[in-house]
Amino acid sequence: MCWLGFIALLWFSLPGTAAERKLVLAHYMPWYESKAVSGQWGWHWTMNKFQPDKVVQGRRELASHYRPLIGAYDSNDPHALECHALLMKFAGIDGAILDWYGIRKHNDYAVIHRNSQHFIKHLRRAGLKFAVCYEDQTVKHMVTAKILPPAQDVPHGQEVMRWLQTNWFRDPAYAQNGDRPLLLVFGPQHFTAAQWPQLTNGLKPAPATYALPHLTSRLPGSGAFGWPPVHGGKRLTPADWNQYLNDLDQRAADGESIIAAVFPKFHDIYQEAGLHDSYGYLDDQNGQTFEQTLDRAWRGKARIIQIATWNDFGEGTIIEPTQEFGYRYLESLQGRRAKIDPAFHFIPADLRLPVMLYQLRKHDPKIKQLDPHYDAIALQLFSNRTVEARKTLLALWNRVKP
Repeated sequence: MCWLGFIALLWFSLPGTAAERKLVLAHYMPWYESKAVSGQWGWHWTMNKFQPDKVVQGRRELASHYRPLIGAYDSNDPHALECHALLMKFAGIDGAILDWYGIRKHNDYAVIHRNSQHFIKHLRRAGLKFAVCYEDQTVKHMVTAKILPPAQDVPHGQEVMRWLQTNWFRDPAYAQNGDRPLLLVFGPQHFTAAQWPQLTNGLKPAPATYALPHLTSRLPGSGAFGWPPVHGGKRLTPADWNQYLNDLDQRAADGESIIAAVFPKFHDIYQEAGLHDSYGYLDDQNGQTFEQTLDRAWRGKARIIQIATWNDFGEGTIIEPTQEFGYRYLESLQGRRAKIDPAFHFIPADLRLPVMLYQLRKHDPKIKQLDPHYDAIALQLFSNRTVEARKTLLALWNRVKP
């Protein structure tokens, strides 16, 4: 064997190198509506309490303790979706797990379904993966609202699973666990252990299912995915959430398949919105919570890591750029990815480019005439030509200064 071949073999056999790199997915909420795009402010920005049109000292009133760096966006806005996909790509995230409410029209489920389909197009363009976290509580809510007869819950669940297999599970961009499509269930909160096999029977290949750790018995054969362990209005200490992650790691050591959990913080707005008591609080620790959970996940046995979340502003678990924290979390991810993957070449300055493009699209007074020009810059970014894109964007930025 030549010495170059020996070095390559040595590199790819080292733990944590690119050949063994874990699949890093960000849990994504596709449920926001803005007045500029949808004609109204959606519930997830207002929670029937806050008034986003009200701006006090430069801070828009939103149903969150935090503010998106790009402003309160719409999940059906192609420019916002473009920005998010590019940010994920440049941060070293491999794709998104869509928080998905099924295919029926009730509440905002159809809107979430439409927005998910739109975001997937941008993820594909960025060369990223996607998967689904199915909220089976939707079935419970449809039964309660008499949208769905109780006896039709299992047939409806079967219809949903068939739709997933036909439309998404077979998509080359859909995330796999081995040779099986990845399917998370947030719960389960409706279907029982006896019902789930009826839902997935006949799917080929059967999805690799994951449930919340305390509910895996309700989803036979499933693994477990972690989540910020906030409950009961408690203020969690690092010792509390480390014990939760220790328990999850022990399940992996015992042979159970798990998806590792990474989270930055938890600070919900539910009490202030008048909905119900707060679930609790988990402190950011000046970024150390994210660093520590990420380090644990990176060193652990799980082959898949889920970041919870990209953009749940209502619960304050956001890693997307915000006014309060800037690019803190994405820069951390990017730096870690760069250390283990010699093919990964993005730098912190690249993370600013999708945001700059988004802001120019929204604030340029000549946007109608310059749309094709901005589309050309987006093409450069999706093609990894960040040096070219930066030069053009900076020239435009200095001219427009939004």
